[in-house]
Amino acid sequence: MAEFTHFNEHGRAKMVDISDKGKTSRRAVAISSITMSDEVYENITEMKNKKGDVLAVAQVAGIMGAKQTSTIIPMCHPIPITGVDLSFEWETLEEGQYKLVIQAEVKTVGSTGVEMEALTAASVTALTIYDMCKAVDKAMVIGPTYLLEKSGGKSGDFVREVHL
Repeated sequence: MAEFTHFNEHGRAKMVDISDKGKTSRRAVAISSITMSDEVYENITEMKNKKGDVLAVAQVAGIMGAKQTSTIIPMCHPIPITGVDLSFEWETLEEGQYKLVIQAEVKTVGSTGVEMEALTAASVTALTIYDMCKAVDKAMVIGPTYLLEKSGGKSGDFVREVHL
């Protein structure tokens, strides 16, 4: 069983020291989603939102979120992100319901991984969509949000077997 590394010998929080870790190419992909009504779906896809192009704004917000992860997650290191890419895929659910699946891919060459940056990017993207569309429908549901895969680093690769 892996041990928690964010605690010192006194049981107090600490930022992990990565100064002796080698730099490697690292990549993480996270998924989030937002489920919405037919009205919100049409509002987004037909560009009827008064605040602008919902997906374009959400995509920029997700990129900004990835870049700001270390300022909002206390134990995350500020890292040089070398790339962020967000993609969207619509799914039709039951009558009158749609789900937008958000995929965030983040890359770096560094001493620590980018899982938190990918998760933050996916989450901020979903939150931005909610914010831009809440005037139409406050019943939208965000999630699940999860790590799909990661590569690089000492712990090796991870690939989730089943999409949630």
